[in-house]
Amino acid sequence: MSNTTYLHRHEDRGHVQANWLNTYHSFSFGQWQDPRFMGVSALRVINEDTVSPHTGFSMHAHDNMEILTCVLSGTLTHKDSMGNHGYIHAGDWQLMSAGSGVRHSEVNDHDTPVHLLQIWLHPNVRNADPTYQQVQLNPKDVPNTWHLIAGEQSSAKMHIRQDAEIKTAYLTKGHELTVKTLHGLNYVHVIQGQITIGETIVKTGDAFVFSDVSQVIASEDTQIIWFDLPAKA
Repeated sequence: MSNTTYLHRHEDRGHVQANWLNTYHSFSFGQWQDPRFMGVSALRVINEDTVSPHTGFSMHAHDNMEILTCVLSGTLTHKDSMGNHGYIHAGDWQLMSAGSGVRHSEVNDHDTPVHLLQIWLHPNVRNADPTYQQVQLNPKDVPNTWHLIAGEQSSAKMHIRQDAEIKTAYLTKGHELTVKTLHGLNYVHVIQGQITIGETIVKTGDAFVFSDVSQVIASEDTQIIWFDLPAKA
């Protein structure tokens, strides 16, 4: 994945089905490894997880990683070694900067599955104090515009330790938005739906990587996430 512009097809994601977890990996992760897909710039992980009822990720450790969780449906129960204990509902975004080290669990305590994205980025500061942030922002509530989820600047809803911005949008059919990198490289991932970027059709689970300015046009109602990444992490 070294080209400046390319389509990362959903068919190339890794798929792992456990007895409680159904997951798709955009990049090499855990037991699924593919040397072609080791991340893009500072972006290292996009896992699309479906967690069965009354199961989940038990307490485990991380360090020096920016970990963003986006719950698409259902509710997760979060606990961590910083003393945080609460819920991540559909439409919520949680950012845990692991820094010098943190332990946490994410469990589905309910009777219905939880559908989520788990996203990891390498930080540009190592061994900082771990932090926890959470916001409620469902782009369907205000469609056809970019919503800045995380960035280094003070105007971002959550602060990320990387020269990057993470935005999301819900586009209704026929609407378009401009993508113009401020940091060097665009990675646009389709959560659900279909868009056109230039002449490229990008579908559910696909991502498109490019460095120039382009329009994103929705072929149908579509939710997307845009990572504005440094050209080199």
